[in-house]
Amino acid sequence: MKVAVTGACGHIGNNLCKELLDQGFEVKALLLDCEELNQPEVEVIRGNVLNPDSLISLCSDVDYVFHLAAIISIDKKDQDLVYKVNVEGTKNIVDACKANNVKRLVHFSTIHTYNPHPLDEPLDETRSQLSHTDMMYEQSKLESELIIKKAVSEGLDAVILHPTAVFGPNDHKPSLLGQALIKIYNNDIPMLVQGGYDWVDVRDIAKGTIDACKKGKKGEDYILSGKWMSLTDLSALIGSITNRKTPQKTASLFLARVGLPLIQFWATLRNEHPLYTKDTLDILKESHQDISCKKASDEFGYSPRPTEDSLKETFDWFKQNGMI
Repeated sequence: MKVAVTGACGHIGNNLCKELLDQGFEVKALLLDCEELNQPEVEVIRGNVLNPDSLISLCSDVDYVFHLAAIISIDKKDQDLVYKVNVEGTKNIVDACKANNVKRLVHFSTIHTYNPHPLDEPLDETRSQLSHTDMMYEQSKLESELIIKKAVSEGLDAVILHPTAVFGPNDHKPSLLGQALIKIYNNDIPMLVQGGYDWVDVRDIAKGTIDACKKGKKGEDYILSGKWMSLTDLSALIGSITNRKTPQKTASLFLARVGLPLIQFWATLRNEHPLYTKDTLDILKESHQDISCKKASDEFGYSPRPTEDSLKETFDWFKQNGMI
């Protein structure tokens, strides 16, 4: 069986390609001219999601398409490109799937398209979605979902996945979360921020993605979550696992907001992404601590591994690849 993957060089995409190959699939992957995929068994299609011709080539003679390509940015200056790639790119991949009579499209969204409130009740797929958000990445994912759901109403078979904060091995670039974990390991963060995330292993996401493709129901949404942990507890656990001194001082969200200009200035000097922005502080403030993956568990056996195991294997991989 042959499948196509967009966003194959990203953290999730790379792990998904590996899992697909391990399960015996033939894999085609869409890569930009500047990208290389360290998996020679994958058939490479050069192009991008804003080039419809390359998508027609990608989606020809495949059974399933996994659409992961997106720009994840916490920087305001990237807003126009985020919108084009995430929204227009989704429309283009839908058109390519229709033109090639693909059996199923698996579309990656985010947990942040759901309304986090109320925070004291479990968040699952019955929760209402946001109607609008000021964060362009989230807004682009909201609009992308509408494109997928419209296509489903017109006959396309598709499912939508909502992962939480993804980390884990095979993080070659590394991802934004991978960079943050390395900073914690190096004790390179003067102060943590109050709040936390629901953390999930990228390998569980990869396997869950394939299971959702095989067993998920047409037009359905599935949350792929792990376990919530505060940044302070995460840092302490990393220190315990790696026998390193890691950050433990915590700033209130109020103080973090006061320090935003300094954080941005420091990131500019070092040519790095800022450690946090107004948008990420808003996410931390409204971070839901009970995100349910019961629907995915019931329908296709999704089961995330313990966070401690994931962190240990992630830092083992970072060491083996000279990143720490």
